[in-house]
Amino acid sequence: MSIDYGDARTGVAFCDVREMLASAYTVIKESYQPKLAARLIEIINKEKAEMVVIGLPRNMDGSYGFRAEKCRELGELLKSEIDIPVDFEDERLTTVIAHDILSSNNVCGKKRKNTVDAVSAVVILQSYIDKRNKK
Repeated sequence: MSIDYGDARTGVAFCDVREMLASAYTVIKESYQPKLAARLIEIINKEKAEMVVIGLPRNMDGSYGFRAEKCRELGELLKSEIDIPVDFEDERLTTVIAHDILSSNNVCGKKRKNTVDAVSAVVILQSYIDKRNKK
């Protein structure tokens, strides 16, 4: 399971058990971190996730973005409540890539706004599983 953690919306994606293909799951509209964590834990338990990958914001020069600490806090909060690994993946340009994907599929306006975070979570997870499969 991957998480694209945002101020207002958080995207969630899952991959198949063979770690071949990531797919959008949902977007959670929650800004209060403890409530968001509780919703994520519900999804983790319901879908029987085996691992959580959180997108970690980095600047183009490789330094960590201002949201990186919030993402790490969310990771620590989840680690304290679940018994599966939590890892992080560089999320540089994932939102840009997600918008490009949605544009190429003619997804516009409100529908795009409601799905871009889940698509960003897909990009994060696909990048993570592609790296794992190469090792």
